Amino acid sequence: MAPTKTTLYNWYISLVAASCMVLYGYDASTFNALQNSKNWQAYFKHPGANIIGAINTSYTVGAVVAGFFFGGPLADWAGRRMGMAAGAVLVIIATFMQCFSPRGNIGVFIAGRVVIGLGQGLALTAGPIYIGELSRPEVRGKIMSFWQMFYSVGSFIAYWVGYATAKHPKGLGDWDWKMIVIFQLLMPIVILAQVFFIPETPRWYVQHGARYDDARASLRLVRDTEQEVEDELLAIREAIEFEAEAISSNYSALWKDRSIRKRILLCMIINGGQQITGQGTLNSYSSIIYKKVFKDPSKIALINALNATFGILFTLNATWTVDRFGRKFLFIVGGIGMACCMLTAAAVGSETTTLPGDAKTQPVGIAIVFLMFLFAFFYKPSWGATVWIYTSEIFSMNVRAQAVGMCSQTQNVVNSIVQQFFPIFLKNCGWYTFYFFAGINVLLALFVYFFLPETKKISLEEIDTLFGGANHVEAGGELAGIKDPHHAQIERVEVTDEKRP
Repeated sequence: MAPTKTTLYNWYISLVAASCMVLYGYDASTFNALQNSKNWQAYFKHPGANIIGAINTSYTVGAVVAGFFFGGPLADWAGRRMGMAAGAVLVIIATFMQCFSPRGNIGVFIAGRVVIGLGQGLALTAGPIYIGELSRPEVRGKIMSFWQMFYSVGSFIAYWVGYATAKHPKGLGDWDWKMIVIFQLLMPIVILAQVFFIPETPRWYVQHGARYDDARASLRLVRDTEQEVEDELLAIREAIEFEAEAISSNYSALWKDRSIRKRILLCMIINGGQQITGQGTLNSYSSIIYKKVFKDPSKIALINALNATFGILFTLNATWTVDRFGRKFLFIVGGIGMACCMLTAAAVGSETTTLPGDAKTQPVGIAIVFLMFLFAFFYKPSWGATVWIYTSEIFSMNVRAQAVGMCSQTQNVVNSIVQQFFPIFLKNCGWYTFYFFAGINVLLALFVYFFLPETKKISLEEIDTLFGGANHVEAGGELAGIKDPHHAQIERVEVTDEKRP
């Protein structure tokens, strides 16, 4: 059956919101590409390991501060669209700061990294909430999978720009790295051009001044029938009324409600776990890892670009699996698959002959690159896409924005810790480092099997029951004295023959 007009529009507005993830994917890959540029190193007087670590950490500081303290309140106070727009504006400012830093002044570059972290902390809080609150339960996972795919799109753009500039370092001069940075302007401009022409979420309208007509208008744009619109609006009203009466309409529910505390703990573990699967390290230090195998910088840039390209295709696997087989299935299969890849990569790297210059033979190099691509095949649709899907859908309306902001920024907290010790770990232990990641991935798969409930095809307002909470729709219906809390009664006027002209 052909998709309806409302379904297509739902996809369009979701993809606008998902564009926020392009910001993240591009930036996460930008610094990796810059480290491969001799012109960048010369421009900033060959920064040492401590400065490189500070550049990575500076982004994390901005993102964590925004995610924990500003992203949620801004998305709740001004709306999900304003959160995305504010983030895009800060990314534009930060891009100019980084690109036009005075020669040798690494401090301005680092300040730009802090600002870009602030911008992404705001955008990455509002974006997934927006998609989750406007998607139908039965396809919410499929639409949210594009959130992670757009991360791969950002990496794709960054690495291919990096590959193109790496081919002409002498001709471009300083612009071989500045071009990579300046391309970051593309997506925030695209977001700002569209974000205020898409509807705000109905849940935000109901929570702010009981604006039922505005909420109804938003729902009519993305639902096929009037009955669907009224049923969902009723469920939203009941849930928000229950949260205000029985729990709390503000963030105090984060520590008052036991089921919410449980969800925050689970989400922080899977978000932090995402960064110790090995993917975060590969994204930041793949160039350093590949230098152990290949000595040609343009070849390393090409491998990174191809990895980003295949990452888009690999993430698409989540679109047809996440709502069919469920979130737990993807988490477990992904964890086991990644563990096998890391185990094999460690064995191949550590047990084969090392050539002069700490390089490997070409067959071994090809095998290691293949294993890294296979790792991405398992990671992208599972611990890449599904972590964001799960995090954005399990919190109730009264704390959703703040909780998503806090939990998603656990990724940056953990990643900053890993990035501090990984270069030393790799230098001292070599390929044996990957045994550590293999063990972590097995533990993550076991954690999901025993502790995470399945959430596929369950409405946002009723998901609390999976974590020991009350059904907010039914409880809200009881408070309001509604007989059937799941279905709204729509008045119908019957036209009889006597009334016909």
